[in-house]
Order: sequence, then C-alpha cells, then structure tokens
Amino acid sequence: MKRFAIPGLLVVLLLAACTPTYRLVTVTPVPPATATEATALEPTAVEAAAVEATAVEATGVAAIPTEPATVEAATVQPSPAGEDAAGRNIALPVARGEFFTTSGQCAVCHINMTDESGADVSLDSQWRSSMMANAARDPYWQAGVRNEVLVNPGSASFIQDKCTTCHMPMARFTEYVHQREARLLDAGGLADPANDLHVLAMDGISCTLCHQIEADNFGEDDSFSGHYEINADLPAGERHAYGPFPIAENNLIVMQSVSGFVPTESSHVQESEMCGVCHTLYTPTIDAAGENVGEFAEQMVYPEWLASSYRDTDSCQACHTPAAQGGVVLSITGGEPRSPFMQHIFVGGNSYIPDLLRRHADELGLLASDAHVDATITAVNDPLTNRTAELTLDAVQVSGGRLQAEMTVTSLVGHKFPTSYPARRAWLHIVVTDGSGAAIFESGAFNPDGSIAGNDNDLDALLFEPHYEVIDSPEAVQIYEAIMGDTGGQPTTTLLSGAGYLKDNRLLPAGFDKAGATDNIAAYGAAVDDANFTGGADTLVLDIDLGEAPGPYTVTVELLYQSIAYRWAQNLARHDAFETERFLGYYNENPSPAGLVTSVTAAVE
Repeated sequence: MKRFAIPGLLVVLLLAACTPTYRLVTVTPVPPATATEATALEPTAVEAAAVEATAVEATGVAAIPTEPATVEAATVQPSPAGEDAAGRNIALPVARGEFFTTSGQCAVCHINMTDESGADVSLDSQWRSSMMANAARDPYWQAGVRNEVLVNPGSASFIQDKCTTCHMPMARFTEYVHQREARLLDAGGLADPANDLHVLAMDGISCTLCHQIEADNFGEDDSFSGHYEINADLPAGERHAYGPFPIAENNLIVMQSVSGFVPTESSHVQESEMCGVCHTLYTPTIDAAGENVGEFAEQMVYPEWLASSYRDTDSCQACHTPAAQGGVVLSITGGEPRSPFMQHIFVGGNSYIPDLLRRHADELGLLASDAHVDATITAVNDPLTNRTAELTLDAVQVSGGRLQAEMTVTSLVGHKFPTSYPARRAWLHIVVTDGSGAAIFESGAFNPDGSIAGNDNDLDALLFEPHYEVIDSPEAVQIYEAIMGDTGGQPTTTLLSGAGYLKDNRLLPAGFDKAGATDNIAAYGAAVDDANFTGGADTLVLDIDLGEAPGPYTVTVELLYQSIAYRWAQNLARHDAFETERFLGYYNENPSPAGLVTSVTAAVE
C-alpha cells in the first residue's frame, strides 16, 4: 500500500504542474426509498444505474496510482421519483468516481431500517439533512471561504484547496491524488455544476469517504487537519468499506456487486481518532503583508476531548452518533440484527444551518424534505437542552440593599463548550424581578438581530467582553467564547488572520487540567487567573444594587447558545461578493437564534 505526505505549502506548486485527463460518467439520482420501492429494486437494476468506480483519500496523505491518472466526470440525469411533499426532487445522486461512490449508491440498500422501538434509523434518511451531508452546501462555509480569499488573495489557491479537504473531501481527494489543485469558487470551481467533480463535491462528507479511512496514522500529528489516509492502490471492485460488524459471505457478495466496495470488519471506525482527522484543524497565520508567519490552532475538538476525563468513558461517536435501541438489520438484503448500531444523525452544535438550508432549499440544492430537517433539528436540540450543561444558584441572599448569589455552570460534554468553529458562543442571561414582577436587572438579553445587549464585540468589531468573576451591572455579560487576535493584537473573524486567542473562556470539560494544558487547547484571557474557572465548571457571583425595588425577589439565569455570532456574520458585509452577500441576507432575515441550554430560578425575600 503506497502512501505519502506532501508538505502543505509545497502542494500548490506540485499540483499546478500536472494536468489530468477526464472520462465522462453518467450519474442517476436515487429517490428516497419507500418500502415498495425497496422491494422492487433488483441488483441488476442497481448495477445498470450505477457507474464505474475506483477510490480516493484526503488532505495530506495519499497514494499515487502507478497507472496513468484519470479523473471521473459526472452529469446528473433527471430523477423520475424522490420528491418531497412540495414536489421538489430530493433524490440522492448515484455516481461512481475513481475512488468513491456517492450516497445514493449506498442508499439503495441501507433503507427501511428500524430499531427495536420501531424508530426509523435508515442511513439515508438520517444523514441527508445532517451537516455532514451538507458540508459543501453550507452557505456560511461558502461565504467564509470567499471572505478568506478576499482578505488573503495571495493564498487563494491554498485556502480553497485546504477548505475543500474536509468539506468536499471526495472531490478534493480525487484532485489531490492526480496532483491537481482543488478550487471551490467561481467558474470551473467545484461549486460550479459544469465541473466534472461537482456531483462528488456536493455530496459532502459521504459514506465512502469515511468508511474508507485507514487507521494507520490515527491520533498522530500527521493525521490532523484532514490528513486522513485512504488506500488508493486497490482497484475498483476491491476497495474496502470498513464497518464494525462481521459480514456474512452472501451479504458481502451482494454489497461488492452493487456498490463496488468490499465490506470489511474493523473497529477503528468507532474510535475518536477517526473524527480527529478533520476535527483537529491547524491553519496558517497570514499577516497584513500577506506573509505566512506561523500556525494557529483553529479547531481542537479532538485534543480537548483527549484532555478530558471522557477519553476513558465516551468516544466521539458515543454522543454524536448515538446508539439505536437494540439490534438493527443493516440492509434490505437481510442479515442478523446488529447492536450497537450507531445512528448516522451526527448530532452537533448547529441546527441553524439546516434550518437555513430548508428555507432556501431550491437555491442551495438541499436533498432533504422538511420532515428530514425537522428530525435533524430535534436530534441536535435534544442533547443541547438536556445533556450539555447544568446551572445552579447558591448562597442567594439580600443584604444591605444588595442581592447576591453564586452562579455555577457545570459542563456535561467531553470538550470545550462551545467547541469547534470559533463563531459559536454561549452566555448567561440573568434577570432579577421584584415583588411586582417588574424586571429590575437584566444582563445578556438577546436582541432580534442576533446580537447580545451590552456585548462590546457586537457593538464594535475591535472590542470584546472580558471574562467576568462578578456580574454587577447590565453592561457586564458573561460570554463563553473564543476571540481570535491577528498579528497586530486586534480581534478578527478571518481565520487565516488568526495568530492566537485574545480570549478563550469556553467552558472546560470535566477532568481538564487548566494549569497544565498545552497551548493549543489552553484558556486565554482573564479566565486563566480565575480560580473558580476550572475543568468542568465556572462559578461567578451576581452582586447587584436593589435600589428601592420591593421584595420578594426572583433570580432567573439562563445559559443560551448561538452557533453563528452576530459579529461573525456582520463582518462579511465588508466584501462585495455573491457568497458573502447571500449569507448576510439570509442572516439578516433570520438571524442565528439563541438556543436555551439550561436555566435555574431562585426566590429570596
């Protein structure tokens, strides 16, 4: 098995030197299956609809075939079925590229799946409205890439190639194997339907990407930032599709015949290191002169988990692909029920983008119904509101005309909260009412435009709220967030301008050693010296003047969460570009909402 790694900055030069040849491949969308459709499908019909295949890898680790390189091209034919309730075509595409097939090919058999409770756990119905499926369609991601390119035009090629590594991995890996640079934007880019790899690109983080990843470099530094390994030497029809269960010979033959992949048992698909290849992301730091001056730890989900006590009890998959109830038959071809079956709903911290995709389904090409999106949003919001954090109020008292209380936020998740993309934030919304029910104090109110009242950063892009130990005025707002700083020490929302964190007081997971944390996952700002900001919790004091307000008093504290903060959206207005203007229009019409994580109320005389 041949593999090699190419240093990131050398990739651009090497890719530019090669020109691949192309071969046209027909693509037929596959409709969302119903029970009758499933039983009507014959293997010969599937094979006739499918296309010829080969395989792919990811960002920095690939194997170059010994034979002359070709890049699959694809066209999408009209689908006779697969419409949602509004008559919109939501058929998943069926295409075979050199190293991958698209999701519709897998959905042919992995449908009509139910667990022992009777719940639908079909792979296609759960995955298609997830952020994984829509990683390429995400209008905020596309706007973000455009922003990065406009701010750093000298790094435009690198930016697009890097960003497509984990958002359009099948297409990008195909380009990478053939020493060709992946480009997202403008005419001829992967987002352009005329591009030969557009179908693979828009299928996002699809089945045959993840299920081909090898475990050889798991947990190593050279696996991060999308440097996953896929064996590019295996010929079409013999490529592995890894899964956690043993496969009966008859089912193996059917899957190999229909999909072109050989189901192969391996437990590595259940390891957190599988997720860590993309959910550990380092990006270069570009200064104002356009020079690469360092490296920035942009998203450290896997290292945060590794530094928590959850590394000994819960994998990433345990929470983000929760187990179905009891055994599940994995295919319409039959077989024994398998357990635990990890559902492909990919719970995360973002229900906002699925809702935007639904609102603008035709424009963005969403291949999911309203019911699919509703299920995804419910799946995201349930753990967010029930298993993410707890709030307590202690030592609530009135003395000398002042109300005082201790507020403790306890994290229940295995990484920082919020984690991943630094646009996310959580904050405390505190309201105190008097005996008449009138509000006499409020901190952290959420505004209709998506901003937080009293938050300096929402008012001024160059300011931000510090970490607080005491809340004593409405202007003091405890926001758990990461504020990036550029090489000049100014706040920035441009990822490649990030040189470090001016503030990072995101809630730490249980077991996290704040004092001993490495630089890439450390806390930054005033939280570092706060003795009550520790692994697993933050305790702060409410201390307000009651004035002449009559008692008794009621204190209500909410922990709220927003997946795309106001400043991160509004900074896109600096650019006159289609992607940035489109997303900002979406945001201004329907701002990223404030989701309730948890709340607590206490009364005092």
